[in-house]
Amino acid sequence: MRRPFEQIVAEYGPMVLRVCRAVLGPQDAEDAWSETFVSALKAYPDLPPDANVEAWLVTIAHRRSVDVTRAAARRPTPVETLPERPGVTGRPEDWDGDLWRALKALPARQRQAVAYHYLAGLPYKEIAALCGGSTDAARRAAADGIKTLRGTYPRLTDQSGVAR
Repeated sequence: MRRPFEQIVAEYGPMVLRVCRAVLGPQDAEDAWSETFVSALKAYPDLPPDANVEAWLVTIAHRRSVDVTRAAARRPTPVETLPERPGVTGRPEDWDGDLWRALKALPARQRQAVAYHYLAGLPYKEIAALCGGSTDAARRAAADGIKTLRGTYPRLTDQSGVAR
């Protein structure tokens, strides 16, 4: 018997939101999260009973994140003057702006591989299927991304300088 969709949202919702935040940043993550679960709700009745629900949701989140990124690129953002300091959106108590800046500085493939592997727990084979390329390329992108983050984001190492 198929589990109620509400249980799916409760179980996997936080993980999907972490992935969306890592890929898109805090401003667009909640929209992508919502769109992910709207799409998932529509497709859920046709999901095979033996499907990997976590991988299925990350695939949908990846596609919604790409859609959000493309839509943002098409939207004009005119401003007359720059604010004195950047605005803060999202939940500051849940978000580390330094981490987002470090993630954002990574190339897109590395950022996605880090998010999908380390935040969503997907195996490299599924990351390769999502992003294109080989399993080895996905593994290399994640490793390179983590290496760069360790060099630019000090909280990924302990006080002795050893990576966590």
